[in-house]
Amino acid sequence: MTSQAPQLFTPLAIRDVTLRNRIVVSPMCQYSCRDGLANDWHLVHLGSRAAGGAGLVFVEATAVMPEGRISPADLGLWSDAHTAGLAPVAAFIRRLGAVPGIQLAHAGRKASCRPPWEGRSKIRPSEEGGWSCQAPSPLPFAPDEPAPQALDAAGIEAVKAAFVQAARRAVAAGFAVVELHAAHGYLLHQFLSPLSNVRDDAYGGDLPGRMRLALETASTIREVIPGGMPLFTRISATDWMPGGWDLEQSVALARELAARGVDLIDVSSGGLVPDAVIPAAPGYQVPFAAAVRERVGVATSAVGLITEPAQAEAVIASGQADLVQLGRAMLHDPYWALHAAQTLGAQPDWPLPYGYAFHRR
Repeated sequence: MTSQAPQLFTPLAIRDVTLRNRIVVSPMCQYSCRDGLANDWHLVHLGSRAAGGAGLVFVEATAVMPEGRISPADLGLWSDAHTAGLAPVAAFIRRLGAVPGIQLAHAGRKASCRPPWEGRSKIRPSEEGGWSCQAPSPLPFAPDEPAPQALDAAGIEAVKAAFVQAARRAVAAGFAVVELHAAHGYLLHQFLSPLSNVRDDAYGGDLPGRMRLALETASTIREVIPGGMPLFTRISATDWMPGGWDLEQSVALARELAARGVDLIDVSSGGLVPDAVIPAAPGYQVPFAAAVRERVGVATSAVGLITEPAQAEAVIASGQADLVQLGRAMLHDPYWALHAAQTLGAQPDWPLPYGYAFHRR
């Protein structure tokens, strides 16, 4: 009698793309760019995780316009020069057997900040070379910050166009998966939540109004990327605040996104307000991914303090999610997927120069 192979290491086909396993390197900001351009840091950082056996390797949140950067050191994709800088990264990830993905983002009112090791404080436009932030409503992220500029109709159209152009550039750069970032308190999430969106026009008010920008953006991206290319969307399932965005609204959003051609919902949480009390614990967001998957019938990925191979295997084997995403665990161990295969009894697919060294006689 033989034991069942680990489900974590079964392939997953989404449209025309097949992942070699269910392990994803989550998008993780590196704050290592100048003028939004990828460099050797990104090639080595992401390439090492592809060599480490992950099935899908996401490039960090990538700004679709300069004003959409979290910090001046963020990655961008608003010009052809950015496409050229990212193309070698995507090609190298693919060469190592992983699927290259990119997350497209706009930080909204959380833009124009210093990198985390410099304190994350706002960079003031007039004195320090920052820029004016955009948002659905003139409500700052934190009480001591300046109010952002509420986007007018022309500004909303410009944001949608920037996402679409960035998606086209992602295709040109060789990425195989595009993810729309509508989580963690960034611009699209700001439009979704009643805590940050108090508009009284077609992009505010009731749930359909607040969902409108995310849905229109997803629909248009689906139209301009190849039909066989998967489209993901990352959401925050809850703001962890009374009166905010919650699971019921997330289920409604996921249902509408799926109807517009989004293939997978990447389920995270939080980030909209600084004073939310988040009960972080191993796998604390997995139930949200499971609920969206069960109630909508759409594929999901689970993320958040998933660190151990047995834990990741249980998420997949129990049907709570189709993929697991790892962040800090991948920073700690770029070869997490290969080590997990050894731990769970699967065959690790070491890169040939490494595997040869391990198995030569």
